[in-house]
Amino acid sequence: MASDLELKANEAFEEDDYELASDLFTQAIDLFPNNAELFSDRAQVNLKLKNFSEAVADSNKAIELNPSHPKAYLRKGTACIKLEEYHTAKEALEMGASLAPGDSRFTDLIKECDKFTAKESGVIPIQERITTQGAAATEAAQPENHVPESQTVTVVKPIYRHEFYQTPDEVVVTIFAKGIPRDSMTVDFGEQILSLCINVPGKEYVLQPRLFGKIIPDRCRYEVLSTKIEIRLAKTEPIHWTSLEFNKSIIVPQKINVLPVAGGERPTYPSSKPKRTDWDKLEAQVKKEEKEEKLDGDAGLNKFFREIYQDADEDTRRAMSKSFVESNGTVLSTNWKEVGSKKVEGNPPDGMELKKWEY
Repeated sequence: MASDLELKANEAFEEDDYELASDLFTQAIDLFPNNAELFSDRAQVNLKLKNFSEAVADSNKAIELNPSHPKAYLRKGTACIKLEEYHTAKEALEMGASLAPGDSRFTDLIKECDKFTAKESGVIPIQERITTQGAAATEAAQPENHVPESQTVTVVKPIYRHEFYQTPDEVVVTIFAKGIPRDSMTVDFGEQILSLCINVPGKEYVLQPRLFGKIIPDRCRYEVLSTKIEIRLAKTEPIHWTSLEFNKSIIVPQKINVLPVAGGERPTYPSSKPKRTDWDKLEAQVKKEEKEEKLDGDAGLNKFFREIYQDADEDTRRAMSKSFVESNGTVLSTNWKEVGSKKVEGNPPDGMELKKWEY
């Protein structure tokens, strides 16, 4: 029975029926949740289905169960490249290469990661296009046969509601799942990936969004409470996320970094003229022009709020930050006594509706 199930999964894969192959591997995993080979095989199927986040999650699980399984690292690296997670991909591929030094697929994909990261830093001309389709397709087209014992079962997937809020430094994701044992769930963080898997008897829940912005994996953390799971994602930049998931149609605002001058000294530049720039006078003039500048629409409103925040005391600033974050940008209060002791509810403009995303 078990070998028949595995053979059927491999036959479905060879016949390009990836949906059936995925379903068969899922049934086997439900009976044998500690079999690394099954998770690695399903990761290979997810690569074919272009479910790259799911492929990363399956590869992570296979690595957790068997850290010496090179193909799991290869499939994780391939999926991360597709998700443009080049640094995470390279780490996985280098680990896999150390376990299989004679496999050229690892070295080929590592070179691709290096080219992509160099391109991002501006070392390679932008018109040069590099793809990993050849290496990834070669790996994905090579199924392996395994013979675990298994039976046909039905997997029931519960649905847990989740929502998020944010501060300038982090995004907090809350999953409303009651009574989940900590050892029945896995949480992984990538450069722009959150992967949460909950496995309880007869049930499986997966949340694997590609995130709106990049995060710092080493500074991310999570907490399992009696009524919910709370995940804190550390932002790489203090930008406002308009959604939890990445969307190509949304342009991510870029943060402008201003480098401080050491010791508070004003910079000076060599000149053929003996006259030196009076930086204090220039700074005062710029501040005066900014203050007198008249802006219309959203720009003017943002300038007005910025001036209030800049000149406000600590309680006023706390009230503004708390009300803006908790109301998802629909309320801005300066009264700390009013908002400090309670959660600020959203108050969208007339004709608009505040929505919470559910899965």
